[in-house]
Amino acid sequence: MLSSPIFARIAFYPSLLWGIATESSTKRWYDRIESNVILGALPFKSQTKELIENENVRGVITMNEDYETRHFSNSKQEWSDWGVTQLQLATIDFNNAPSQEMLQRGVEFIEEMNVNEKSVYVHCKAGRGRSTTLVACYLMKAKRLTPEGVHQFIKSKRPHIWLAPRQWEAIRIFHENLCEQRDLSR
Repeated sequence: MLSSPIFARIAFYPSLLWGIATESSTKRWYDRIESNVILGALPFKSQTKELIENENVRGVITMNEDYETRHFSNSKQEWSDWGVTQLQLATIDFNNAPSQEMLQRGVEFIEEMNVNEKSVYVHCKAGRGRSTTLVACYLMKAKRLTPEGVHQFIKSKRPHIWLAPRQWEAIRIFHENLCEQRDLSR
């Protein structure tokens, strides 16, 4: 079932507070999934210096809608002032998936940043669903993994990910499209 934009707005603050309250050594705010990809929760402004200096983040993909980042995270201009390029792929929270076009744009963004060996921080509110969907698509392309294989790979690095049925469907469609492209290029 798709979440409504109204429900997502109402549930935003309580679910964000829950994420903060339940952070622990096994449920970290962010995790490095691959040498150039970090999967995480909403990056607070107070984490900016750490992400840039310690994690080499030079790209940020925001899967959030504007209202989710307005008070806590850097704006596109603020990221730019730090020397970081931001791509926003706004997707409604709670069981919704980014469109195939958004997934393709996100994968291309990570690939472009990878050329310069810069890290990309991919996030939604909790770093569990929307952002995991995008990271899964990138890794399927980069590592030629299956949807199930990529899920296991990400879960080994960030155990508390959770993909809703719509997100699984988006990952499977992306994988099918990758397979078709590979077949055509032979």
